Amino acid sequence: MNSIPEVVFGDVAVVVVAAGRGVRAGGGLPKQYRPLAGKAVLTRTLEAFVAALPGARILTVIHPDDRALFEAASAGLPAQRWSPGGATRQQSVLAGLRALDGANPAVVLIHDAARPFASAALIRASVAGAREHGAVAPAVAVTDALKETAGDDALSEDVDRSAVRAVQTPQAFAYRLIRDAHERAAAAGVDALADDIAAARWAGHAVRAVPGEASNLKLTTPDDFIMAETRLMAALADVRTGLGYDVHAFGPGDHVWLGGVRIPHSAGLVGHSDADVVLHALTDAILGAIADGDIGAHFPPSDARWKGAASDVFLKDAMARVAARGGAVAHLDATIVCEAPKIGPHRDAIRARIAEITGLDMGRVAIKATTSEQLGFTGRREGIAVQAVATVRLPFGSL
Repeated sequence: MNSIPEVVFGDVAVVVVAAGRGVRAGGGLPKQYRPLAGKAVLTRTLEAFVAALPGARILTVIHPDDRALFEAASAGLPAQRWSPGGATRQQSVLAGLRALDGANPAVVLIHDAARPFASAALIRASVAGAREHGAVAPAVAVTDALKETAGDDALSEDVDRSAVRAVQTPQAFAYRLIRDAHERAAAAGVDALADDIAAARWAGHAVRAVPGEASNLKLTTPDDFIMAETRLMAALADVRTGLGYDVHAFGPGDHVWLGGVRIPHSAGLVGHSDADVVLHALTDAILGAIADGDIGAHFPPSDARWKGAASDVFLKDAMARVAARGGAVAHLDATIVCEAPKIGPHRDAIRARIAEITGLDMGRVAIKATTSEQLGFTGRREGIAVQAVATVRLPFGSL
């Protein structure tokens, strides 16, 4: 099959608006960086545009404090650019449009980072609409009954739903048209426009609708995330389980690394890397689920690069191998077997660190601990053993 794209969108730019805080979605992170079936929401959004518009210039407008989060979300994607945003969405869009001035694209799409499900067909239809009409937005019919309200929860007059549409992004424009509209609005002190078609209409331009998609969901509330994750997981029908096991002996030292957490102890663990027995077992469990060898095959102890290495490198690599197959890790579970150190006081810190490494919610990471009742090498306090299980979901028919 010829992998060269039939169309290259070299005169198209995309501004992805990702500078907001997204507090209503919960989760402790701005919603665009929250994990969704193993990937950040922003990662999924950027992937959609990279796939739909080969050759397009993609610029993400971010909060100045979120650069590290953006770099993690965009890692591995081609030619990703960012620009700092402003205090409002309107200011952030203008900042993005100004950052594109040197490129001077013919068409620009403006898209909310929290809409990760825009299809390639919708994205390309928006480009085509902007080329023909200058300003377009995807819109869908409203199916619920609409009522007016005074804001006190009292419902009054009916609203004719046939006369209204729910508007989505990407909204697409001739670049100079929307750049001029936003510049004029800023100069006039108008900074409360609902979206970019509002800016275009304020400047006197007509805006046409293109057919939107009900599946082009904007993630706003915790329930939205639940529905989105359920949808993604339903598409990953090949459910697999992998088992990992690792053991390391105690040696000289004053701490051990367990699950990416440094825990003070009267001894250290001996190993070529940092000897993090938890992360090693989890890595092998994931590799087992996708039948891709083991940690020693990918990171052999004979390779000096891994001497003293932090084991999060190994776990991240295993997660990337799952993602490369279009899959997601659904759950990780590890049982630590040792007499000491005590794991209970560090359990949640270990879960949080594994969640951070993998991009999973903490609710998908389980850590348990037990002793071996003073039997065997762990009972004699000679080392630590870990058993781990990974549940992985892949597209049906994956090898």
